[in-house]
Amino acid sequence: MKIGFIGLGNVGGKLSGSLIRNGHDVAVHDLNAEFVSAKVADGATDGQSPAALMQSCDAVITCLPSPAASAAVMDEMLPHIRPGKIWMEMSTTDEAELKRIGAQVIAAGAAAVDCPVSGGCHRADTGNISIFAGCDRATFERILPLLTIMGRRVLHTGDLGSASVLKVLTNYLATANLVSCAEALTVAKGAGMDLGVAYEAMAISSGTSFVHETESQVILNGSRDISFTMDLVAKDIGLFQDVADRAGVPLDLNPLLINMFNDAIGRFGPREQSPNIIKRLEEATGLDVTAPGFPAEMVDNEPEEPGAEVIVRR
Repeated sequence: MKIGFIGLGNVGGKLSGSLIRNGHDVAVHDLNAEFVSAKVADGATDGQSPAALMQSCDAVITCLPSPAASAAVMDEMLPHIRPGKIWMEMSTTDEAELKRIGAQVIAAGAAAVDCPVSGGCHRADTGNISIFAGCDRATFERILPLLTIMGRRVLHTGDLGSASVLKVLTNYLATANLVSCAEALTVAKGAGMDLGVAYEAMAISSGTSFVHETESQVILNGSRDISFTMDLVAKDIGLFQDVADRAGVPLDLNPLLINMFNDAIGRFGPREQSPNIIKRLEEATGLDVTAPGFPAEMVDNEPEEPGAEVIVRR
């Protein structure tokens, strides 16, 4: 199967790298020519354009920063979709927009899948990230060999659009947890606690989490580098709010998070690393919430392993 990959940023560059590293025939495209050149050096081919990729590839993956970016790329590819081809949307996107474009893909006789990833950019780099996939079962089984190269745990979430809903739901949870970790660490500093001890207390307690065990470390290092920026957080929790609004579910916490990140973007800029949400508290208190002994960035130390489908309990 020849694979086209569009979008070679923080996540897409790593996911495409797993396919290339494992011997797949991959053609790539990105607006940044340097990203394309780097992948060609690794063994990919230059796909030239979205239209050319859809014409020449069996499956085309998009991994882009916004629903608008995906829509623009799909406008170029839609005239070239033919029966038997597969569009795999790995961006974090809007369920309604995904379904709108997916319906056009399916009407042309092709298959559409939303298959966003979760678990941190460091795990995308090693093929150990988790992947959600929304599509019919037959399509899922066609693409499962690709998904298990890019991710370790692959969950078939149901119909097209279901994976996008679950992705923004899990990103909302991660955002809420990031803010709570930032507040807990700042309070620990203000109360005179040793921050190394505070980190370990949180890690071995009922208060621990994936976010604490990763993002709290780069917060305390001071780099705050998690390869994820505030504008992306704002996009994701905004998409989660859209899902809640369509479902008629009134939320209390998410609107507060939206306001907090909009304020932080106004102060620090949209491309500020997301863990620097703690800077709002550092500026308000005059505290420096850092400690020695923590890494500047997260690295996945687990060996790359073939992925597998996660079986849902019934």
